[in-house]
Amino acid sequence: MEIKILTFGQITDITDKSEFKLVGVNTTEELNAKLAELFPELPSIKYSVAVNKKIVRENTKLNNEDEVALLPPFSGG
Repeated sequence: MEIKILTFGQITDITDKSEFKLVGVNTTEELNAKLAELFPELPSIKYSVAVNKKIVRENTKLNNEDEVALLPPFSGG
């Protein structure tokens, strides 16, 4: 199973990629653990996870070819 990851803002700075693919993660909980392993600086910031353009707050099952966006905190202005 392969999922597409999109990153924005400071998350792109940490990962040094605005888009990449991951295999072998079945839930958003597994995804966060894998991201923390790949990018140790990432858990130090708060970010939201959107699966197929919908923000998810609890552990969510991922399917092949899902698109997951990692969204840093936004500030108004």
